[in-house]
Amino acid sequence: MIHYSIYENKNSDQWVTFVHGAGGSSSIWFKQIRDFQKQHNVLLLDLRGHGGSKSPIKSTFNQKYTFTALANDILEVLDHLKIEKSHFVGISLGTILIRQVAEMYPNRVQSMILGGAILKMNFRSQILMKLGNIFKYVLPYLILYRFFAFVIMPKTNHKQSRILFINEAKKLYQKEFIKWFKLTAEINPVLKWFRQVELNIPTLYVMGQEDYMFLPSVRKVVEKHYKSSQLFVIQECGHVVNVEQPATFNKTVLSFINASK
Repeated sequence: MIHYSIYENKNSDQWVTFVHGAGGSSSIWFKQIRDFQKQHNVLLLDLRGHGGSKSPIKSTFNQKYTFTALANDILEVLDHLKIEKSHFVGISLGTILIRQVAEMYPNRVQSMILGGAILKMNFRSQILMKLGNIFKYVLPYLILYRFFAFVIMPKTNHKQSRILFINEAKKLYQKEFIKWFKLTAEINPVLKWFRQVELNIPTLYVMGQEDYMFLPSVRKVVEKHYKSSQLFVIQECGHVVNVEQPATFNKTVLSFINASK
């Protein structure tokens, strides 16, 4: 089972589950815990190979990662804790996993809050993925990760997010990084399906105004999925909205969750 941490609120029966992105860990939510625990029970997850879910070195060689398998990791924790239903908050690649959980187990998802959501790989991100595939066995993964972080979060006000994710990525193994990177081979058909199919689950996209790689596609999907989806854009903010603008993020998300009970 993947590693998890819980922060209970004995006055609430509502759970909020946080799912980080690739290369991060549950530590990226440190600016959310206090505000959310005041109102709800909080569950933090460390995805495979990240944070407290570090795999033994020998197991990193033999297990292929898929979005379905990673979604089942999340459900295994919910089942273990006997959480029947939860609100889910994700960032970056974590938003894809939350949507995958919702596809597989819609009755377990009370609402989805998708920060820095990835719904389509634009031309620049496709080039990044191709470069990564060419060099993933040649260059140390941290060189690639630093390059990706600067392309996705290029501005001065994105620096804290870049440093946080690079420091977390230092804890990965090279083989672990490669296994996560191989997920990009199946990402396009998965995202195409997500763009086409609207789920009957309250969904809030929280995007930075400066998240130039992913915001345009989210705008288009929200226009199409208007029955269930809303978009909140944070000004002067990049990809990792919960780190760059935590006060605005927390207030907006908590308001949405409380309206989705």
